[in-house]
Amino acid sequence: MNDNRAEIEALVRQVVTRTLGAAAEPRRALIDEATLRETPVGTTLVIAGNAIITPLARQVAEERRITLQTAPPSPPPTGKSGGRRVAIGADHGGYELKEALRALLAADYEVIDCGTHSKDPVDYPDIAVAVARRVAAGDAWRGILIDGAGIGSCMAANKIAGVRAAMCYDQATAVNSREHNNANVLTLGAGLIGPNLAQQIVRTWLNTEFAGGRHAARVAKIDALDGARPAPLAPMPPAADTKGLTTKTPPAY
Repeated sequence: MNDNRAEIEALVRQVVTRTLGAAAEPRRALIDEATLRETPVGTTLVIAGNAIITPLARQVAEERRITLQTAPPSPPPTGKSGGRRVAIGADHGGYELKEALRALLAADYEVIDCGTHSKDPVDYPDIAVAVARRVAAGDAWRGILIDGAGIGSCMAANKIAGVRAAMCYDQATAVNSREHNNANVLTLGAGLIGPNLAQQIVRTWLNTEFAGGRHAARVAKIDALDGARPAPLAPMPPAADTKGLTTKTPPAY
C-alpha cells in the first residue's frame, strides 16, 4: 500500500511539474486523500501556501468537516529576522550554555531570557514552564531550554498545551524535529553536548521549516491530545473472603 501511494504521489508531481513548470517542484507538500483520512474529524489542518491539494483530498476534507487553512506568509524583514522572538531558559546546570547561546541568538533574533540568571540551584520545571508558556501564548516564536540532560525540561514543557518540545542531541534530530514534528521548543542537555555542537543544533533547528504534507495530519493528532485526560479506572472488584488465610509479608529488596 505504501509503495502504491508513493507511486501515485510521484505521478501527481510529474503531472504538476509538466503543467506548471519546473519551478513548481522543489519541496512542495502534497495533500492527498490519505493525509485527510489520517486527520481527526472536524479539525483545522494548516498547510503551506504552495501546497498541492488533490481534488479527492478536498472532497474528503468536506466529508470529514476538516478546514484547510493556509499558513500565513512569513512577515517581511523588519530588523532582526523579521522581528521573531526566541524565548530561552535554563536551570543552574545549563546556565553557562544558555549565556553563550543567548549571545549567539541576539545577533539575529529578539531574545526573551526567562532565567535562570546565576549558577544558584533552581528547579528546571519552573524555567521550562516559563519558556513554554511564552511560546504557547504566541509571545515567542520559538523556545529553547537547557538543563543537565535536556530530558526533564522536555517533559515539563510538553505539559503545556500548544507546545511540542523536542530534545535534540545532533543536527539530524534537530532537522527531524522541525520537518516531521513541527517542534516549537528545543531542549538541550548541557552535560551531554559541548557549546560548539549546541550552536550548530540551534542554528539548524531555527532554520529548518516544517515539511507539512503527511506530517501535518500526524502533528494535528499530537495537538489534539492537549487537555486530554485518561479514562477513569474501573472500580476494583470486592476483595475475596480471606478469613482463615495468613498473609505473608513480601521480602524487601
